[in-house]
Amino acid sequence: MIENRPILQMSGIHKQFPGVKALSDVSFRLFPGEVHALMGENGAGKSTLIKVLTGVYSIDAGSVELDGRKIAVHSPQEAQQAGISTVYQEVNLCPNLSVAENIYIGNEPRSYGRIRSKEMNRNAERLLRDRLHLQIDVTRTLQSYSVAVQQLVAIARALSISAKVLILDEPTSSLDQSEVKQLFSIMRKLKSEGLAILFVTHFLDQVYEISERITILRNGEFVGEYMAEDLPRIELVSKMIGKELGLLEQLPKQLDSEREGKVQLMLEAAGLGKKGSIEPFDLRIHQGEIVGIAGLLGSGRTELARLLFGADRADEGRVRLKHFNGIMPHPRQAIDLRIAFCSENRKAEGIIDDLTVRENIILALQATKGWFRTISRKRQDEIADEYIRLLNINPPAPEQLIRHLSGGNQQKVLLARWLLTEPDLLILDEPTRGIDIGAKAEIQKLVLSLAQRGMSVLFISSELEEVLRVSDRIAIMRDRRKVKEVQGGDTNQQQVMKAIAGGEQR
Repeated sequence: MIENRPILQMSGIHKQFPGVKALSDVSFRLFPGEVHALMGENGAGKSTLIKVLTGVYSIDAGSVELDGRKIAVHSPQEAQQAGISTVYQEVNLCPNLSVAENIYIGNEPRSYGRIRSKEMNRNAERLLRDRLHLQIDVTRTLQSYSVAVQQLVAIARALSISAKVLILDEPTSSLDQSEVKQLFSIMRKLKSEGLAILFVTHFLDQVYEISERITILRNGEFVGEYMAEDLPRIELVSKMIGKELGLLEQLPKQLDSEREGKVQLMLEAAGLGKKGSIEPFDLRIHQGEIVGIAGLLGSGRTELARLLFGADRADEGRVRLKHFNGIMPHPRQAIDLRIAFCSENRKAEGIIDDLTVRENIILALQATKGWFRTISRKRQDEIADEYIRLLNINPPAPEQLIRHLSGGNQQKVLLARWLLTEPDLLILDEPTRGIDIGAKAEIQKLVLSLAQRGMSVLFISSELEEVLRVSDRIAIMRDRRKVKEVQGGDTNQQQVMKAIAGGEQR
């Protein structure tokens, strides 16, 4: 039951960085026993608002009240002590420590300075069982469990310190449907106990499934607060992007079967596989063709891409290109053959967060030239300005550290990096994961326009609708093997889902 008085109220929040107004007069309130979705495009100010609330950033102006009292939080530790806990998309616990140690780290039961391990383990087991309906071995290391379990452990840690407000920042981006269902069941239980939950996601279906209230930000400003049941989805999207939803006009893209035989073959994989990773598969990609890869998490989509790029080395089969026939030995060879790869893990395998936007953009081009043929600073500035404008990277600040950009804009910087190398084949692994609908539409339209100009694209996404929208042809994966291929224009979601669930191998 939602109470009349908010447990958390943020009023007139302002936050500015050099040259960037991140938040301008933003308000937000959160009630006990509710799930409140914070929505907005990448760069709208969601992450900044959370970091202000949790003490990562100081407030330039405005006030924060928790349980009716004004508070000033100067660090995440102070936020936790006040009763505000955050579970991030990338779980920031200690993977080498046990589950119990992660739950009680810094707050372990002690006797004469020694940690009472048995008591800590019992407490952890009881907390996970009674509050989260999770029964696991709490003495095992956190890294031995799935991402879904790790997120539940992070939630358990928040509960162990009596959190009043729980912030879940993109908690479902790496979960499959059954894991999302389990998380939502736990969220409903916690809100029934009176916990206030701030939920950040880019999945509209999930917003309406779990949230009672929605707050929308746009360009660092407060758009409005709405009851979910009173806000139609199309209106939500329109308020987020600030214009009517006409973003995904169909561009001519389908590669008809009559034309296919006349188009140059860009790449062919024949019997390519790696033991323990992916079963041998065949795949053909033509010039200017977008080949989508569909399948559930763990079906082998990423493994397929990594073999083609040489990030993982195949142990059977071969890749044929114009000037190559064999097993791709390493990414350096792939880049020389004009293949580019945007990894699904942009944090660990994409951006260099201590470098600027400009430096991240020119990185691959500089590597192809060699480090003794340095690109002049003038040319770097020209390149950065050109691609910031081309891809609408926001804010348009080439000297800003890339870690300060939203996820969608970081993804655009990675695209700029690889487009600059003028690849013949662009491999995109989850290029729109965790980004808002506006940035998602821009990237999809960019992919279609690149294919029109002759670039070949391998497009991997967990969102089936997205794969169907952009792909000329779709390879369907199941249980780490390719099971079927279909024409993008001749199939629908139900047919692809049926193949994913259990079609004949082709």
